[in-house]
Amino acid sequence: MKEAGLLKNRPIYHLDTQADLERAVRKLVRGDPRLRPILQQAGMPGLRRRPAGFAGLAAIVVGQQLSIASASSIWSRLEVAFDPFHHDALLRSRADKLARLGLSAAKIKTLKHIAQEIAEERLNLDALADLGADEAHRTLTSLHGVGPWTADIYLLFCLGHGDAWPAGDLAVQEAMRIGLNLTSRPTAKEMSPLAEDWRPLRGVAAHLWWAYYKVARKRDGAPVPEAIMSVDTALPTSDRRANQLNPSSQAQREQVSDPVPTARERRTTSERHRHRT
Repeated sequence: MKEAGLLKNRPIYHLDTQADLERAVRKLVRGDPRLRPILQQAGMPGLRRRPAGFAGLAAIVVGQQLSIASASSIWSRLEVAFDPFHHDALLRSRADKLARLGLSAAKIKTLKHIAQEIAEERLNLDALADLGADEAHRTLTSLHGVGPWTADIYLLFCLGHGDAWPAGDLAVQEAMRIGLNLTSRPTAKEMSPLAEDWRPLRGVAAHLWWAYYKVARKRDGAPVPEAIMSVDTALPTSDRRANQLNPSSQAQREQVSDPVPTARERRTTSERHRHRT
């Protein structure tokens, strides 16, 4: 568990390995006795990571509002067309070519905007890991087409930011309702004060609550499959294909600042594996 600087006397933790996560969970639980029975019931959560950088963020954008199968299919075509998947190449690509690969007009606009920001050195995705979670979140959500859900997933699973807090995730909300004996499931707005005492380890708490949700509800609630551990963006295409985002979290669909789905994307709704919380 690496400390990368201080924010108002709070260290910024990076969760790069399973050992990092386990040390952070133990530290978190020592600070809040309410979490001890949660850890006892859930067991130690596993670290889930995805590739970072432009390709990592682009894969999350591609997966917005789509089923796993649809997102994987489109991303596979993009990987073949752009090898490697680099922001300069996408920036030079014509919109009609990207549309033929399966991207909606809204996602093309989002990806080109992100690529432009990187190319003009106004955006450094790697540097977000060393910012406080709130500042990093604001930086991402200031980008066209990047809403809270997309920002949270990138910070948590691509950068391993130990304090990123997915306040809009329904599985985390429901797990906290059950585990903390709340009268109702907290809203995204209510989730922030509930997690305040867990700073600078709110992201660690999110991993713990996802693990607890899986035990309490008998299904996986995390938006990235448990098997996703690789952070190697140089994996062969066939191997990276397994690293596609699971966009099953309803929180994704509720984030109004993420792009509105096209008619084609809405037709995939019936394919989705939904939470029923």
